[in-house]
Amino acid sequence: MKPIPQLLSMKHPFKIGWLSLLLTALPFFVQAKVYESLDHLPSRDYDFIVVGGGIGGSVVASRLTEDPQFSVLLVEAGPNDEGIFEMRVPAFTFQLDSKYDWKYVTEPVAGLNNRTFDYARGHVLGGSTSINGMIYTRGAGDDYDEWARITSDPGWSWNSLFPLIKRHERWVPPLGGRDISGQYDPQFHGSNGNTLISLVQSEPIDFDRRIMQAVEELDGEFPFNLDQNSGKPIGVTWNQNTFGDGERSSAADAYLNSEVRGRPNLDIVVNTLATKVLPTGQEGSGGLLDIRTVELAPRTGGPTRKALTAKKEVVLAGGVFNTPHLLLNSGIGNSTELSELGITTIHDLPDVGKGMSDHHAVLNVWNTTGTPFSPPGPEALEEWKESKTGPLANLTFSGRPFIWARIPENDPIFEEYGPDPASGENAPHIEIIPGDTGSQVSAIIIMLTPKSRGSVTLRSSDPFDPPAIDLGYFTHPFDFEALRIGVSLAIRFFSAPVWSDYLTALLTPDPEKEPREVIEEFIRSQGVVGNHATGSAAMSARDKLKEGVVDPDLRVKGVSGLRIVDASVIPISPTAHPQAPVYLLAERAAELIREAYQADVMFGYELTERQLQM
Repeated sequence: MKPIPQLLSMKHPFKIGWLSLLLTALPFFVQAKVYESLDHLPSRDYDFIVVGGGIGGSVVASRLTEDPQFSVLLVEAGPNDEGIFEMRVPAFTFQLDSKYDWKYVTEPVAGLNNRTFDYARGHVLGGSTSINGMIYTRGAGDDYDEWARITSDPGWSWNSLFPLIKRHERWVPPLGGRDISGQYDPQFHGSNGNTLISLVQSEPIDFDRRIMQAVEELDGEFPFNLDQNSGKPIGVTWNQNTFGDGERSSAADAYLNSEVRGRPNLDIVVNTLATKVLPTGQEGSGGLLDIRTVELAPRTGGPTRKALTAKKEVVLAGGVFNTPHLLLNSGIGNSTELSELGITTIHDLPDVGKGMSDHHAVLNVWNTTGTPFSPPGPEALEEWKESKTGPLANLTFSGRPFIWARIPENDPIFEEYGPDPASGENAPHIEIIPGDTGSQVSAIIIMLTPKSRGSVTLRSSDPFDPPAIDLGYFTHPFDFEALRIGVSLAIRFFSAPVWSDYLTALLTPDPEKEPREVIEEFIRSQGVVGNHATGSAAMSARDKLKEGVVDPDLRVKGVSGLRIVDASVIPISPTAHPQAPVYLLAERAAELIREAYQADVMFGYELTERQLQM
């Protein structure tokens, strides 16, 4: 960090004294500017227009407006998140009103017996972080090193991104006094950032202790891992979550708190849909098509449209489905496919909406000798209201350790179906999430390294029509075989001696005992979506003009003024639940944008009273 005297000596056409800066910031403490509709949005000019209020939009809008030189409009299709009680209580995650979900439904998935699936995406300020399961996993450091290799940009490597963890994360101990020593590694966590990260409040229950006993009994097959977020997640490890002090910590909570919303250089409009991005009619840098205009409409529909042009850039942060949907509606994509829908192509970029990947999942279930746990009663809500503790402060009743595993290198799968798709030796192929209801034990088996790819396309030229989401599950045979191996790994873990007096019968097929066709039908009929889609507008190397959608700086290839900051740009499926990778992506994106405009005021300055008087 530069000392204040060095900051003052920087050369820039924008100069301001500390007193003026303080006076300029006074509205910051007075008025929070969240406009409830497009009609209420005043006529102003903005340096940046950010579309989408999830992780990417929240982080970029917050970080850019730390500098008073930059003005930002943040556009969110869903409602404001403030005052939604159920969103604050972790245990109420699955009781949220459906209006906070885009309510997407996939196309029939051929690999899953042509079933369709509801696919939840957050339709509220904070995006999916306001409605998700709050699981916080960064994945393998090898994943990020693969980003760097694919883009030819070492800035995307694990070591380069690691300082951003400290910037965005604030580790907090769980309320209630749970002893978490030996359950995480503080060297891999930040303590002064924005997003609250913690372990669950409740002490480990018998189920958790059995899991750790199984680790010892299986003697290295599933080793204990002190911290899954060290960049080396393989093993059995305590789950970490995006909550703290008894409440959810969404992207809106973390980056758009009341102070941030009150900044004079930030406006937020909700209940407003971006229907298109448009050329400005000017020539952009390098003679490229200049796209800095956004067409907005009320979320409820109708003919009303309002076009706003950013002075510097439009940043798309709508997410893995909405970002390609918006680009395609704007005429940016495969020109042949667009013409079939009567959409005029303004920029032929064939990979828009292509190459999407998602985790594949299936569930193992055992009966137990126990009885069902009783759900929390009314007293639990009173406890949460009074102290933010108790069962409602957790999404689960137990600490729920997770299991991350690799398929052995000598397994025939790699000889039969081609090279290992994992990013490196520290990247797991399989995640196993154990659960216990008292009368049944479950294991969600998630295949993390798919070779199959799906797509996001248009149903029509109407921007209010939802996108067509083709998950493409099991279009590559590796994925089915890997998930089958994952089922066997879960059964192996739950065959340790410690389970002998608790588990009674396995209710789902065992690949080691059942014919292959039985296992195939089990996976195809019972498999579920991972809800971890990425890569529908992937980044690639700068010199690959028609491969990928954005360059390593997240600029849309072949145009100027347009950038993407969300999960759609992640080029390979992360071995993680994607919210943590997207936080790191968004923090670096904010750096890239600020560096592009040579901002004087850098991140993280804390001005003392004496410095303000200078």
